[in-house]
Amino acid sequence: MTQHSAAPSLVVVGSIGIDTIETPVAKRESILGGSASYACAAASFFTNVGMVGVVGTDFPKQDVDLYKHFKINLDGLETVPGQTFRWSGVYEANMDNRRTISTDLNVFASFQPKLPAGYRRSPFLFLANIQPTLQLHVLDQIDKPRFTVVDTMDLWINTAKEDLLAVVKRVDMLTLNESEARHLSGEQTLLKAARALLSLGPKYVLVKKGEHGSILFSERSIFLMPAYPLEEVQDPTGAGDTFAGGLMGVLASAGTVDEPTLRKAMVYGSVVASFGVEAFSLDRLQTLTLAQIETRAGRFRDMMRV
Repeated sequence: MTQHSAAPSLVVVGSIGIDTIETPVAKRESILGGSASYACAAASFFTNVGMVGVVGTDFPKQDVDLYKHFKINLDGLETVPGQTFRWSGVYEANMDNRRTISTDLNVFASFQPKLPAGYRRSPFLFLANIQPTLQLHVLDQIDKPRFTVVDTMDLWINTAKEDLLAVVKRVDMLTLNESEARHLSGEQTLLKAARALLSLGPKYVLVKKGEHGSILFSERSIFLMPAYPLEEVQDPTGAGDTFAGGLMGVLASAGTVDEPTLRKAMVYGSVVASFGVEAFSLDRLQTLTLAQIETRAGRFRDMMRV
């Protein structure tokens, strides 16, 4: 699938899916999902972003049009014979815990990410939560990126730990949630876990804590950031990927990475994610404007000022 546009400053590699989701608020069937969808949409407010993923011939044209609405470069989006990855799940009342009802990998089962020539010199790369062997495959294709971030999950820690460690060694930042940080490091306190993960190779470890925010660790410092408080959440699916996409978009826009820029990027990532969970799928991001993001970011900074 080809959409010729500006060469991306940021490349996102991840899943693209069709989801059926039930939360305490409502149930929505066959809606756009996947880590690449959320991350690319969030990043698009700040930079030119290229998507690498795979869909089947059943993938709705309206969802392709939605990607184009966000001006996402689709040169890396493959359409192959078969059905698109599908997932369904139900969230509990607290919105923190969810139960998977079904997972059908379909064409995603044989996904082999291929970076178009125009993506290989992109300075920023986000490897969303996919199999570590595929993440390594992407790292072998990209030409000396300025900053690379990888996300992971318990499944890969349990089933592909050696490959995952090989990925972590080659990236600049590892992002994962609190339980995954403890699991991968073998340490129970978060500070010890972060130190152990930093020793594996990355310059930064970003621990996601859901509604409690996130923590950025480096050898020199620790930065704690709360989540933006909301009165109502409709669907938390993809919040972590939206956060990561917004963060990476800001970094790519800045063109440089240091701790002050990372902290700023975390603020914007959290703000965009706070909008995203106000509706299902990309519905809220579709109507979002940069001016609204800036207004909420200003309020967020005021909340954190001491």
